[in-house]
Amino acid sequence: MPGEHLLAIDHGTQSVRALVFDLRGNLLAKSRVLIEDYDTPSPGWAEKDPREFWKAVCQACQELWQIPGISRESIAGVALTTQRSTVINVDKQGNPLRPAIVWLDQRRTSGLEPVRGFWGTAFALAGMTETVAYLQSEAEANWIRTHQPEIWRQTHKYLFLSGYLTYLLTGNFVDSVGSQVGYVPFDYRRLQWAHSSDWKWQAVPMDPAILPDLVPPTGVLGTITRSSSEATGIPEGLPLIAAAADKACEVIGAGCLDPHIACLSYGTTATINTTHRRYIEIIPLIPPYPSAVPGAYSLELQIYRGYWMVSWFKREFAQNEQRLAEERGVEVEALFDDLVNSVPPGSLGLMLQPFWSPGLKVPGPEAKGAIIGFGDIHTRAHLYRSILEGVAYALREGAERTSRRSGVPITEIRVAGGGSQSNAAMQLTADIFGLPATRPHVYEASGLGAAMDAAVGLKLHPDFETAVQEMTHPGHLFEPNPVHHHVYDELYQRVYRKMYERLKPLYEEIREITGYPPRD
Repeated sequence: MPGEHLLAIDHGTQSVRALVFDLRGNLLAKSRVLIEDYDTPSPGWAEKDPREFWKAVCQACQELWQIPGISRESIAGVALTTQRSTVINVDKQGNPLRPAIVWLDQRRTSGLEPVRGFWGTAFALAGMTETVAYLQSEAEANWIRTHQPEIWRQTHKYLFLSGYLTYLLTGNFVDSVGSQVGYVPFDYRRLQWAHSSDWKWQAVPMDPAILPDLVPPTGVLGTITRSSSEATGIPEGLPLIAAAADKACEVIGAGCLDPHIACLSYGTTATINTTHRRYIEIIPLIPPYPSAVPGAYSLELQIYRGYWMVSWFKREFAQNEQRLAEERGVEVEALFDDLVNSVPPGSLGLMLQPFWSPGLKVPGPEAKGAIIGFGDIHTRAHLYRSILEGVAYALREGAERTSRRSGVPITEIRVAGGGSQSNAAMQLTADIFGLPATRPHVYEASGLGAAMDAAVGLKLHPDFETAVQEMTHPGHLFEPNPVHHHVYDELYQRVYRKMYERLKPLYEEIREITGYPPRD
């Protein structure tokens, strides 16, 4: 119907998608533009010219209008969701001053002034000093201020990718509350910039004026300008409705509005999220993120190298599958289910702990990955299945921690992200959790969540309860196999849950001997 379709722009890590949804959550059209490899001027760095991000958005939108049956006049409004924690320094005209530092970037800043005074004493008493130092060293703003002071002096606004693209679409230096995920002085409890007395201004020093104005999800960020209309083909004057970061949008796009329904995201970083109206820190000092629902929180635990490990396995061990995939003209991941299904549940005792990257608190900065239980019967198929099982074990542990802290048992799980397209991964997830698992009816769950924000913001649906009921529909249901769940439960309770604490002293020794991960 005219004026009742919604345009969602989803700028992920690997691609930009321009998506048109109707009010029933049906995906009417999709255009996808790949993001070329990120620049690595030094090992572990990940940067990109921000203008390339905008160029991809424009191309995706322009290609969308070429799809038969899609009318620009049918679009009622636009919503934007992006990858999290990618930062951009701009001048007064919104021009980038340096390449964007992408969330994948691993640079750290040493020798920073620690948080002192009342907050420093409090953190020392709570045993959190190293955690705060880790946060400081990870903050991109601290690296730029330390190593590129001239860039920092010239910076008019310090923006996440969402804020940068919002400026280019509307001409306003404004961003959604739901997109504030990263190392900036944001008060996650009050969902606004931190009070002047907050310790975060010591940890990441900056002038408050450098940050954009904030609008809650479903609010109006501005309207599409003439110049952005010419670049994208989006009609001038359409409202840009505040959505949230891609993970938060994915949660509501998967229909996880109630706290007993967990959303697992099987992406580069694997996460488990639940939506709550109450502020709860699952791990002390690690806040919940803003939800795509205004005033709500997304309780999240992440496995930083989650389904990145699938890419690692493909690169290191799957040459045969890559050859077969090329011969058959299919994606190599489509052949991996055969590997999983050739191995019994539990991988004959091969257990993987997926902490391939250090953490903040649980796991801590000393954390490393581990694979135990090798025998001469194990093959690369066992290794691959143990990767998927290890990620699911870690997320189950996160679910249990969330339930303990919130007092709300998780009774159902939805699985989104690239890994959700694997039936084998879906089944072993249901088996490990002992809960029914479903995938959303559309793969583009984060784009759908952004469209839901637009629908509620434009009053096309009166509230999120209605939007979830009308726009999300369960896809394929995977019921847990009781026999398999018993095997997994025994391995989880008697082996997996004990691995980290028993190996932690050895990780500390490795850190002491090798200097990696470095101490700040």
